[in-house]
Amino acid sequence: MVVQVAVPVAVAAVLGLIAGSYARAVADGFGADVEDHRKEARQAFARAIRTVPLPRRPYLVEGATALAAGLVTWRLHDDWLLAPWLYAAVAGVALAVIDWRTFRLPDMITLPSYPIVLALLIPSGQLASAVIWGLVLGGVYAVLWFIRPTGLGLGDVKLAGIVGLLTGALGSQAAIIAGLGGHFLGAIYAAGLLVTRRANRTTEFPFGPFMLVAALVAVLTRV
Repeated sequence: MVVQVAVPVAVAAVLGLIAGSYARAVADGFGADVEDHRKEARQAFARAIRTVPLPRRPYLVEGATALAAGLVTWRLHDDWLLAPWLYAAVAGVALAVIDWRTFRLPDMITLPSYPIVLALLIPSGQLASAVIWGLVLGGVYAVLWFIRPTGLGLGDVKLAGIVGLLTGALGSQAAIIAGLGGHFLGAIYAAGLLVTRRANRTTEFPFGPFMLVAALVAVLTRV
């Protein structure tokens, strides 16, 4: 049994290293202040296509992608849900890096992810649950954005829908963990900044990475 799990996990991790080089190339193509977002996206993806798929120092993006791919494979290696989660591992790392650097979650990655994830979820038979929770999480985040637009961005709302699709396919518990976990992790990070006096109460920070980490926690704690 251990060997049956270890082999696909190892393969996923190796492929994650390769995919991570593409995720890094895509992330490097997005900046903070850009007028033509479509042109930016075309150039970013064109750059990724030309990338030699080899890890590059400091190996953080490649390592994070390999780790995420290995972990989701460990939990879902015998499940039809593996495919959408492997996609999410690669796209999620790219989005986390972009958001951390630029405070942006580009539509050119989040919006196409909806049909991709939905298509990959079809064989799992969990499409209905996924759609319901995608609407729920997306709706909750939309309300939070409407109430306090300085606390969340529209990119976070769009990402919440994708997180809802992925975790909703795992079950209501996973979706709730992901929905609440992002805020919990974000609060811990904010408290750390305040304690170390690296920020004040009005300091803003990217929220997308915490949402994505919470989604990973949700799949790892799946019952």
